[in-house]
Amino acid sequence: MNYSKRIVLIMLGLSVMMLSYAKESSMNIYDFKVWDIDGNEVSMSKYKGKMLLIVNVASKCGFTPQYEGLEKLYQKYKDQDVMVLGFPSNDFSKQEPASNSKIKVFCTTNYDVHFDMFAKISVNGQYTDPLYAFLKKEQSGLLGTKSIKWNFTKFLVGKSGTVLKRYGSNTTPKEIEKELEKIMFISAP
Repeated sequence: MNYSKRIVLIMLGLSVMMLSYAKESSMNIYDFKVWDIDGNEVSMSKYKGKMLLIVNVASKCGFTPQYEGLEKLYQKYKDQDVMVLGFPSNDFSKQEPASNSKIKVFCTTNYDVHFDMFAKISVNGQYTDPLYAFLKKEQSGLLGTKSIKWNFTKFLVGKSGTVLKRYGSNTTPKEIEKELEKIMFISAP
């Protein structure tokens, strides 16, 4: 193969790599599909124009009482296009061992949850759900870590689909409410 053909092949390879990177970097939260807790496929585009608080949840965790605060936050702001999305995960000390149907019963019976709940997923490791891979890429944790450290890690997503902030398990829904109100006030017409 002559020198010119090698250069052309190298340039072609670089172009393909750059297009692949551009496609990956231009993805947004609305490009993903997830499964709700009842087994229905849901396009995240359903939430366009809404602020989202996305939370990995578990029913046998010390932070499980945060369901109450998440539901209060949802009830207070749902008419202002703020949604809470709960994604059960069994990644941390097996604190969400139940089936999706049992998780749903637990949430409605114990915390009267009405916000959208989704099928159990993995948020770390080899089987990380693509939505969570995206969220972690967009907002790293403390000291730049990508992995989710524990249950009830929260991601705040703006109405344009931009991942605005990541909160650790210790940050309560009440604390997030203060920041949410600031963002809503700033972005009000």
